Amino acid sequence: MHVPINMRTMSARRVTLVLLLAATLGLSGTAVAHAADDPVLTTPGVPVVVTNEPHLLSLTWTPSDWIGEPGTPPIRHEVRAWIGPNVYRSLGTTTGTSLTLTDLAPGTEYRLTVWAYVNGGYSLDSPVTPVRTAYGKARVSYLNLSWSPTDSQIQHALEVVNTGTAPLDLAYVRVRYHLTFEGGNTSLVTNCDWAAIGCARVQRHIQFFPPPLPPGPPPVSPPPTPTPTPTVFPPPGTPIPGWIELTFAGRYLAPGESTGPIYLRHHRPNWSAIDERDDRSWQQATGGWADNSRITLDVDGVREYGDTNA
Repeated sequence: MHVPINMRTMSARRVTLVLLLAATLGLSGTAVAHAADDPVLTTPGVPVVVTNEPHLLSLTWTPSDWIGEPGTPPIRHEVRAWIGPNVYRSLGTTTGTSLTLTDLAPGTEYRLTVWAYVNGGYSLDSPVTPVRTAYGKARVSYLNLSWSPTDSQIQHALEVVNTGTAPLDLAYVRVRYHLTFEGGNTSLVTNCDWAAIGCARVQRHIQFFPPPLPPGPPPVSPPPTPTPTPTVFPPPGTPIPGWIELTFAGRYLAPGESTGPIYLRHHRPNWSAIDERDDRSWQQATGGWADNSRITLDVDGVREYGDTNA
């Protein structure tokens, strides 16, 4: 079917807007919501969970269809994880009405939606299905001990629980609490105040990831005379993502057993203020323990819990 010029123009404007927004927000692995053009496809049905196993989630939904006169097939359905207003992470695409996902973390909360698109248009997003994927070998419980997220300390307790069917060797477990070093200040003193398994069994490591260096100038011949004006990069004040990693020594957990509470406290060397609200793993204090799937846990290099892009 011939697509009218005005439809092609609207589609081009929409694609251009999506690309500009994605470039502006710098969202790796995510899709930005489409602009408010008139949809040419009906809204797909809400995604329904058919199979939920560790490392495997199968979904099905009612298909989208044409509004009015059919256009050029095929209709593609994309399953996405809702991250925030108008921001989604693409999980997979199909021309059918079902999809099996194998790259989601076990024990993790996701908000799943489906939208449909063709060369000449798209649908609105389906209603969201909240789902927690089935637990794998372990999970992390979290207790925020700091009611003020802007004071001079990060204070919380963590607990690792064996949710598998076999003994869990803690020597192969890595727990990462994801945070942002605001202002580019990566200095942090980590403390284990008390642990049921003993703080001597809990090692703490800090990792951070400065932005990559900008491309240098093209080579010149002969090389210029060096000057005592080194480039400072990243620019002072640039937020830097990173994590506090916990590893363990000398302990097995039986199925259903936990490490018990591990009380942690972190601060700047000069005790200056820390804003926790931009930390991926931070949750507002409630006074109770909760699963926090923004804290990640790997067993022997395989993600068994948590996803910071859920």
